[in-house]
Amino acid sequence: MHNLLPMLAVTGGMIWYVFPLAAAISLVYSASRYELPERIVRRSARLFGTITGFMACVLVALWLLSYNL
Repeated sequence: MHNLLPMLAVTGGMIWYVFPLAAAISLVYSASRYELPERIVRRSARLFGTITGFMACVLVALWLLSYNL
């Protein structure tokens, strides 16, 4: 974990773009599939969590694979 923190400090500004991008993708995708506003919001929140969770898992997996390189 000690190698991950300097990487996040250097590219920390770029990492914050993930959240609005995931929110926009989930809202547009959900709005194109459903018509009821409460269903759009509920499904987009679920998709947002799925996208960010998957990206966090990929980050951890890549960090573990490159641990002692």
